[in-house]
Amino acid sequence: MSENKPGAILTVVEISEYLKIPRSTIYKLVREGKIPAQKIGRHWRFRKEAIDHWLENKKS
Repeated sequence: MSENKPGAILTVVEISEYLKIPRSTIYKLVREGKIPAQKIGRHWRFRKEAIDHWLENKKS
C-alpha cells in the first residue's frame, strides 16, 4: 500500500482502513477539525506523517 512511502498521501478510504474506523467517522472528524486533512477540489487528502503525529499526540 502507498502509505509506507515517506510523505505518503492517503484518501478517505485509505485513511479509514489505516485507522480501522468507518468513513463516516473520518468525515465527522474532518468537519469538526479534529483530524489533520487538506481538501483538494472536492476530495479530502491526509498526509500519513501528519496522521501518525496526530495519533501520537492523542495518547497523551
